[in-house]
Amino acid sequence: MRRTRFTRACLAVLLVLGAGAAAGTQSATAAEPPASAGLLTAMQKDFGLSKAGAEARLAAEKQATAVDPEARKAAGASYGGSWFDASANKLTVAVTRDASTATLKKIRTTGATVRTVAHSSRELDATQAKLNKLSAPKSVSSWHVDPQASTVVVNVVEGRQSDNDVRAFLARARQAGPVTVEQVPAAPTTFAAGTVGGDPYYTGNVRCSIGFSVYGGFVTAGHCDQHTGSVYGWDGSYVGNFQGSSFPGNDYAWVNVGSGWWTVPVVLGWGTVSDQLVRGSNVAPVGTSICRSGSTTHWHCGTVLAMNETVNYSQGAVYEMTKTNVCAEGGDSGGSFISGDQAQGVTSGGWGNCSSGGETWFQPINEILNRYGLTLHTY
Repeated sequence: MRRTRFTRACLAVLLVLGAGAAAGTQSATAAEPPASAGLLTAMQKDFGLSKAGAEARLAAEKQATAVDPEARKAAGASYGGSWFDASANKLTVAVTRDASTATLKKIRTTGATVRTVAHSSRELDATQAKLNKLSAPKSVSSWHVDPQASTVVVNVVEGRQSDNDVRAFLARARQAGPVTVEQVPAAPTTFAAGTVGGDPYYTGNVRCSIGFSVYGGFVTAGHCDQHTGSVYGWDGSYVGNFQGSSFPGNDYAWVNVGSGWWTVPVVLGWGTVSDQLVRGSNVAPVGTSICRSGSTTHWHCGTVLAMNETVNYSQGAVYEMTKTNVCAEGGDSGGSFISGDQAQGVTSGGWGNCSSGGETWFQPINEILNRYGLTLHTY
């Protein structure tokens, strides 16, 4: 690798988040610097906030992320899901009607608000698990648990709900449990691309984006693995090889790094924001803001819409994905999703583009670390 371009090459290999430890997460350090001016500007633009409003939301999201595991534990068997309420800047925890007064008190003690729902998280997860065993037609794009509506939402491509195969799938889905049908503009696709310029990595005739740095390499999307072995960096120099990958079913992979390349705990901001240091991998709840870095469309932000969604790609279903309204395009696959300074996952696919908007899914980072026994490189 050409060392005369140290900064660019260093960030290219890293391109992307780091976090926690292999099988767990790591909290942000106590003495953290304030959010960068670039990140606050992006938050103001994407969410229509003032500077003070952006600062308040980031602080509230950080608190919600920290509170979520404690509140979930307090809810016990009555737990129906949780999400960040941007209007109140607080975490909301759903519970079933049988939750005791003591349980409600324990949840509120964590700082979360409480909402009563019809179904527990266990019931909704069981319904989704039954749907995962069905063969879905291509016009059924995805399905996920929606804790706010206390239902499993099945997304169908607009104009296709009356198709015979879709109707048959929906009939079986409704027999599985509480199901609601919604329409989406298009079916999801992955975001790999043919070889073009930029700050990517290349394998075979495909360009993808580096995800998060781990000690010894980086993680990325599984569908980027063309099974040609070698991976090359932005400057064409040899980086390493795929050491493991899975797609469909999952969408993750990792690549070892050598030959003069190294890893850094940074997500590239592409000049839109300052490059972001990574301090952990605590999971951001539904409703929190989240940003994505990729080699085609660079830096974009949005909101976490759903977790544990099954995405029905043309190559087959991928399970336990997180859905966002952040846009992406071809070549962004494998790139990093980050919330504040916490790594969230690697870009998988979606629909739409960064001109008209759309939705994008990512493979959660902690699952990748656990699967391969990796340790994220953090600051």
